[in-house]
Amino acid sequence: MKPAKFEYYAPQTLQETLEVLAFYGEDARILAGGQSLVPLLNFRIMQPSALVSINHCQDLHHLALEAEDIVCGALIRQVEAEHSAVVSQSCPLLAAALPWVGGRANRNRGTVCGSLAHADPLAELTAVATALDAKFMLASVHGRREVLPEEFFLGELSTCIEPGEMLEAVRFPAVGADATAAFVEVGNRQHGFAVVGVAAQLEYEPDGRYRRVRLAAIGVGSTPVRLEVAEGILTDTYGDMATVKEASHAAAIGLEPPGGFHADAAYRLKVLPVLIERAVKQAHAARYEQKEH
Repeated sequence: MKPAKFEYYAPQTLQETLEVLAFYGEDARILAGGQSLVPLLNFRIMQPSALVSINHCQDLHHLALEAEDIVCGALIRQVEAEHSAVVSQSCPLLAAALPWVGGRANRNRGTVCGSLAHADPLAELTAVATALDAKFMLASVHGRREVLPEEFFLGELSTCIEPGEMLEAVRFPAVGADATAAFVEVGNRQHGFAVVGVAAQLEYEPDGRYRRVRLAAIGVGSTPVRLEVAEGILTDTYGDMATVKEASHAAAIGLEPPGGFHADAAYRLKVLPVLIERAVKQAHAARYEQKEH
């Protein structure tokens, strides 16, 4: 199939973009990479009156360390972030998760902000943003507002972005060299959709104890889930095997994963502790790999 008829705009600046969005409201959609939007248009699941391409809007093409955050503009491709020295040095969890996002061809066009704004409950970057308490910068002709992941993700393919607004940028908290991370998932096939995934980032005290633990999962809810119980168990420990197992199994208590074509709820609950344990072990091992280099 082909998309229904729509008006096409290619503004050159952020202000022009916001003006078009204000005019069309809920009948407008942003086009950046189009990896999620174009299939929805082709199947006519989505039929906007206007498509607003931001691909010529250099105001939105920026990826830099600002104060204590890495600021990722709406036009930054996933492959740019994947190969960014700023990301690899200051946001190890984002760097660890990006290679899991689709295939290389998808990452060449797909954007970081686009994936987050689409809010697919199985999207790897949603777990990263949730684990790190990323800040979502929303813009409209009326001004800007900042929201956290628990406010941004409302449900499957649903966010708090209002008609006339756009996700201008995401701010990921930067960390120093004393942090390591890992992302792991189980999927139905290589580069296919995840069934369950876990994001883990560890920050250390000088003696090796975990000063801060950040954990989030996808595939166990309609939005990414912060694994706070497991974080609490692991914090201020050395990550010994018994503690990691305790935290991994405690994380699954009370969760009610959705069923689905690729896996039922029981399987998701069974695999979640395994992936938490695997992610923490990989992140922990990365600390010693850093020391060797």
